[in-house]
Amino acid sequence: MEQAPKEKKQRILSGIQPSGTPSLGNYIGAMRNWKLLEDQYDCLYMIADLHAITVRQEPAKLRAQSIQLLALLLAIGLDPEKNVLFFQSHVPQHAQIGWLLNCYTYMGEMSRMTQFKDKSAKHADNINCGLFTYPILMAGDILLYQANLVPVGHDQTQHLEICRDIATRVNGVYGNVFTVPEGYYPKVGARVMSLQEPTRKMSKSDPDDCFISILDTPDAIRRKYRRAVTDSDAEIRFDPAAKPGVSNLLSILCALTGEPMDALVERLSGKGYGELKSAVTEATVETLSPIQARFNQVMGDKAYLESVYRTGAQRAGILAERTLAKLMKKIGFIAK
Repeated sequence: MEQAPKEKKQRILSGIQPSGTPSLGNYIGAMRNWKLLEDQYDCLYMIADLHAITVRQEPAKLRAQSIQLLALLLAIGLDPEKNVLFFQSHVPQHAQIGWLLNCYTYMGEMSRMTQFKDKSAKHADNINCGLFTYPILMAGDILLYQANLVPVGHDQTQHLEICRDIATRVNGVYGNVFTVPEGYYPKVGARVMSLQEPTRKMSKSDPDDCFISILDTPDAIRRKYRRAVTDSDAEIRFDPAAKPGVSNLLSILCALTGEPMDALVERLSGKGYGELKSAVTEATVETLSPIQARFNQVMGDKAYLESVYRTGAQRAGILAERTLAKLMKKIGFIAK
């Protein structure tokens, strides 16, 4: 009896900038879920080092952070056989398609991008053209791989929309060139907030005592939680509006232990904030310790890391070249 053809998996592309070690918020909100996707989807994870240089980078630090980020992706359990892990700069088709798509994107569209305005304010001494046009490069990243789905947070929705607009515009001129991607909205993990300003999202670009890094030592984790903002009420209850600091610690504890919020609050009822902080410290150390051990193991094996990123670039390059060649032919360039 003839077997039914295997259903083609949908493709997901996600890019991560090597601009510092990911935070516990990055891990809870996104990274820990990536392992769950590898059997259901065709996944590509790109270390977006080309995007990183819109802000001035120290060369040695950029190299170190890039390789550390690759090691972290492996440490959280991503299988390089099932996922394509690569450095963006190792696939030159990204830069090539970025230029081509520049010519199909309008100045007005770019000037409306809110992240350009935000980043310009933060880096007033370096408002470069790359900062203005990087959403076009981001669109190229996605369209090169004919990605069906792109994981997006609230701050990336505008970038996905411009990508869809560019894809639709090119398809309108030349026919079916690009897959028009959809946003991928996973079940949202706890939204982890800053330890010092719990009304703002935790960010790895904040001062050190505001966030937990995936690579923080147990002592550092203990110190940061001990200093975390709570309130003078002294009651442990989940109330993000009235008690943002306490609610943030409860959310982290829930996310790391899997214990329902009601049960957690009931268990901690009548206890002090010191016990809450101690519990969230213990859960964080327990979660991050095996990741850190695996990270140190991977970082000690340079040959393995090199084989992962070289193989990843090769696999990504084959897919990217297929799309780029198709686009260049449609536009009218002479084939090589």
